[in-house]
Amino acid sequence: MCQKMNGRSQLEVLDISINALSGELSDCWMHWPSLTHVRLGSNNLSGKIPNSMGSLVGLKALSLQNNSFYGDIPSSIENCKVLGLINLSDNKFSGIIPRWIFEMTTLIIFNLRSNKFMGKIPPQICQLSSLIVLDLADNSLSGSIPKCLNSISAMTGGPIQYIADDTLQARYDYESYMESIVLDIKGRKAEYEGILPLVRMIDLSSNNLSGSIPIEISSLFELKFLNLSRNHLMGRIPEKIGVMASLESLDLSRNHLSVEIPQSMSNLTFLDYLDLSFKNFSGRIPSSTQLQSFDPLSFFGNPELCGAPLTKNCTLDPTAVEENREFPEIAWFYIGMGSGFIVGFWGVCGALFFKRAWRHAYFQFLYDMRDWAYVGIAIKLKWFHQKLRRYHAG
Repeated sequence: MCQKMNGRSQLEVLDISINALSGELSDCWMHWPSLTHVRLGSNNLSGKIPNSMGSLVGLKALSLQNNSFYGDIPSSIENCKVLGLINLSDNKFSGIIPRWIFEMTTLIIFNLRSNKFMGKIPPQICQLSSLIVLDLADNSLSGSIPKCLNSISAMTGGPIQYIADDTLQARYDYESYMESIVLDIKGRKAEYEGILPLVRMIDLSSNNLSGSIPIEISSLFELKFLNLSRNHLMGRIPEKIGVMASLESLDLSRNHLSVEIPQSMSNLTFLDYLDLSFKNFSGRIPSSTQLQSFDPLSFFGNPELCGAPLTKNCTLDPTAVEENREFPEIAWFYIGMGSGFIVGFWGVCGALFFKRAWRHAYFQFLYDMRDWAYVGIAIKLKWFHQKLRRYHAG
C-alpha cells in the first residue's frame, strides 16, 4: 500500500474483509485519496488506526470490525467530514468516545459494540439527527441515558433516505457496491444489507448505565429495535411506550426496573421479541393478543408478576379490592373506640386519684346506690312473698 504509484490512485472501494490478514495497518493512506469505502473487517489485524487514515477526506464508510485493533480513535479521523458509517465493533478500542464524532452530521450508522470504551454518553450524541443505528453495547459506559434522544429525527420520522443511499452505496457504470453490517437483534446476529436503510436501532446493553429510562425515548416513533438490558436502570418503563408503534424488539431484562408493566404496552402490535426477565415488576401483565403470545421466559424472574402467559393467576378480584378498601375504615373505627375508652377511663380514675373530695363523694355515691338497690330489692321481695301467701290462702 505504501509503494509509490505513477499518478493519482482512482480506487474508491477497498474491501478485503473476511480473510486471514494479520499484522498492523501501514501508515500511508495518503496515497489513496479517492477511497470512499474501506472495509477490513473479520481479519486478524491489530495495532492502532494509522493517523494517515484521516487524509481520506472523501471517506463515507469505515468498517474495521472483528479484529484486534486497540487504543483510541485517532483525532485525525475528524477530517473525514462525510463519514456516514463507522463500524469498529468487536475490537479492543478504549478510552472515552471522542466528542468530535458527534459533530459528524452525516453519520447514520455508529457501531462501537464490544470494546472497552468508558465514560458517559454525552448529550452531544443527540446532534446526530440522521442516525439510524446506534450500537454502544458491551462496553464500560456509565451515567444516565441522555434525555434528548428524541432529537434524532431519523428515529422520529424525519427523512434520511438520500443520505443513506449516498453513504451505503458506491455506484459504477454497470454495477454498484452496497455496504452491509452484522447486527445483534432479537437475540441473534444477522447481516443487513439491502434493507439496512430501513433499520432503526438503539442498543446500549451490557454497560454500567444507571438512572431511569427517559420518557423522551417514547417519541422515537420509527424505532424498531431497542435493547437496554444488563445495566443498572431503575424506576419504571415510560407510561407512553405504547405509542412506539414500530417497535419489533424490546429487551429491558436484568435491570432494577419495578412497579407495574404499563398498560400501553398492549398497543405494541408489531412486537415479536420481548424480554422483561429478572426485574422487580409486580401486578398483572396487560392483556393483549401480542403480550400473551410470548413465552413465559420473557417475564421470568419477576415473582410478583401474574397473569397470562405466566401460570401464576392474579387472585385479586373486584370483591377483594372492595374489601381491602373498607378495611382501613373498620380498622380506624376500632382504633378510635379503643383510644376513647383509654382516655375516658384514665380521665375518671386520674381525677379520683388526685382529688380527695371527689373520691369521697364518688364512693359515697356508690354506697348510696348500693343501699338504694338493697332497699328496693327487699321491698320487692316482701311484696312478692305477701302475694304468694294470699294466693295459697285463697
